[in-house]
Amino acid sequence: MSTNQGPLLSHFANLKQQYETSQFGMWSFLLTEVLFFGGLFTGYAVYRTMYYHAFVAASLHLDIFWGTFNTAVLIASSLTMALAVHAGHAGNNKAIRNYLIWTLVLGTVFLGVKCYEYMHKWHENLIPGEHFHFPELVGHGPELFFSFYFMMTGLHAVHMIIGEVALIIFIVRAHRGRYSVQYSTPIEIMGLYWHFVDLVWIFLFPFLYLVERHH
Repeated sequence: MSTNQGPLLSHFANLKQQYETSQFGMWSFLLTEVLFFGGLFTGYAVYRTMYYHAFVAASLHLDIFWGTFNTAVLIASSLTMALAVHAGHAGNNKAIRNYLIWTLVLGTVFLGVKCYEYMHKWHENLIPGEHFHFPELVGHGPELFFSFYFMMTGLHAVHMIIGEVALIIFIVRAHRGRYSVQYSTPIEIMGLYWHFVDLVWIFLFPFLYLVERHH
């Protein structure tokens, strides 16, 4: 709801209070996400210790080229997102829109590569379940690795998709000139979310793709 102060919602006293509340809300949400992903990383670390050699063998079935490529893509998307936030502080709606479009494109490239990797694992029968087949080793270690792989990268991809939907909304709003020097809070909040999702991948990449890769 807008007032004569600009895009101020009725339940806030002023734009500063609205901004600080939005920041606090997003940081609180990200803290719960840290706990959520932290549990997955902890579980992965425990089973990696228990089935170390199986996890090493399974990790070698991941394509390090595409993992590295996707890491570079997400780092680039963090840059364009940061530039969008900077443009928001300057009240430049055209620049906000353009940088968000680039962020959206890079995010879509990342998801496209991930789909390609998933399809490759499907053809190799490396999807956990009754058809899972890993000829190099017997036992449940490799299947546990790929269970964590699909769970962790899949949840990360879901967060990426949610972020892309939000980006589309903000691109449309920027195109309509909704932001100004006084008000670009949604872009800054979106930046926090996007950087967090990128940071999660920065941890996922070495955990999953680089298990004893130097051997």
